[in-house]
Amino acid sequence: MAKAPAKKRKRTSAAANATAPSSLLNSALPALTVRHYCQGIGDSHLLTFRKSDGSMFRMLIDCGVHSSITGGGDLIRDIAADIKKETGGKIDVLVVTHEHWDHVSGFTSAAEIFDKNKFAVDEVWMAWSENPKDPDAIAFDRFKTQALAALKDASAKLDAVKGLDSYVGGLRDSLNSVLGFQFGAAGEKVRAARDAAAALSKRQPPVYMGPETAPFSIPGLPNIRIYVLGPPRSRDALKLETKASEQYPLAADRAPQFLKPLRAALDANNADSAAYPADDACPFDPHIGTPLSDILAGSVDGETSDFVRRHYSESLPTTSAKPRIDDETVRDQSWRRIDADWLGIAADLAMQLDRGVNNTSLVLAFEMIDSGRVFLFPGDAQIGSWLSWQDLNWKIGDATVTASDLLARTVFYKVGHHGSQNATAQAKGMELMTSPDLSAFIPTNQADAKKVGWGEMPFHGILDALEKKTGGRTVRADDSWLGSGALPEALERPSGSLRAIRSNSKLWVEFDLA
Repeated sequence: MAKAPAKKRKRTSAAANATAPSSLLNSALPALTVRHYCQGIGDSHLLTFRKSDGSMFRMLIDCGVHSSITGGGDLIRDIAADIKKETGGKIDVLVVTHEHWDHVSGFTSAAEIFDKNKFAVDEVWMAWSENPKDPDAIAFDRFKTQALAALKDASAKLDAVKGLDSYVGGLRDSLNSVLGFQFGAAGEKVRAARDAAAALSKRQPPVYMGPETAPFSIPGLPNIRIYVLGPPRSRDALKLETKASEQYPLAADRAPQFLKPLRAALDANNADSAAYPADDACPFDPHIGTPLSDILAGSVDGETSDFVRRHYSESLPTTSAKPRIDDETVRDQSWRRIDADWLGIAADLAMQLDRGVNNTSLVLAFEMIDSGRVFLFPGDAQIGSWLSWQDLNWKIGDATVTASDLLARTVFYKVGHHGSQNATAQAKGMELMTSPDLSAFIPTNQADAKKVGWGEMPFHGILDALEKKTGGRTVRADDSWLGSGALPEALERPSGSLRAIRSNSKLWVEFDLA
């Protein structure tokens, strides 16, 4: 809640409150120039504001690419090199929205470019959820650590299963794609990349923000007021939702109910059989029965073992020169088994972890004080975060500003989480964006999303709503015209909030925004 006044900061920084504007920017100049990089599944956005003295203020929001992208390491290094060339190696503020690989990988993958001895960053902004001294952040980090350990173990179990059926095979692929948000292709940890970004800041520690942060202006940019909408502080708001009627509880102070039995089952599966580890979710005592692996390996004899091998194993060798066509011993019977299905609970845990981290995204709304127009950058905030904004309000002079008011005045929207179904609220989000000047950018490559089994991304419902609301002023990272530079008709002339558009093949697209 942003009803209570924020505590005053003890140091001067770019995030410190500034005095009222002494002079407004020339209306002929763009209010904001934003260069969106087009890595497909990943975010990196370079914002340029013109300061009152005519100099440039540079803000970089994220720099990463998902581990599933072929050649992603080279691509993110090209992006980092372009950022350095464009900025001269000087960033005023680096914003790290949340701890996912596709938002922070560049700070380790392109470490030779993001070298603090060669690349200057005045200040780093992060969400309260990244603050190592925040009690709520500590509790959520404990959940992440436990969940990741269980998911990595479950993934290893699935990789070792032979003869996967379509269900278990799909589960393995989906689980690995979610883990791709936490680890790079070579297993690098997202925490290391996040910490590398934080270490770039000249001012330490980073500035941690949340909805309790009072709206502020930046020294030298008196016409801009910045609102922090998320991540929410409420545990209810951090519940992981696919839609309003379906929720997955987070319980940041203890492991979720399905994490405990999964961890117990994994531990029991890993342990020496003589140890008989306790598993509260198991209906039988651990010493009862024979391990299926022993039976299938042929190390256990007996009538029961023969039956199991005949009906539940892969095809067995036969001594008959002409085996009967219906002889089950010469046909693969492994499709009957459900011994790996218990790992399906890992899918629920993976969704909870993924959406939980997304809901911890730092959400920023930039308001132009003279015009009231708003530019919205929500990171990957999902429904739980969006709904929490409805409780926010701020006192600005004699007026009260609400999140709904900011959405109504939004003229540019960086679409959250690559346009996924549960990352843009409908009634409490898109439908509140009523400005006729609305434009949008979606950092998505649909082919890459399908390749990793994510289905519709961007989601057709969100695409249709954006096309209607923006009058065709919605640009995607995989738009075919980006390679040719030939603008579609809807973008040929300035309209809405778009004053000008430039592109560099498929590396980036740049907007001048009014």
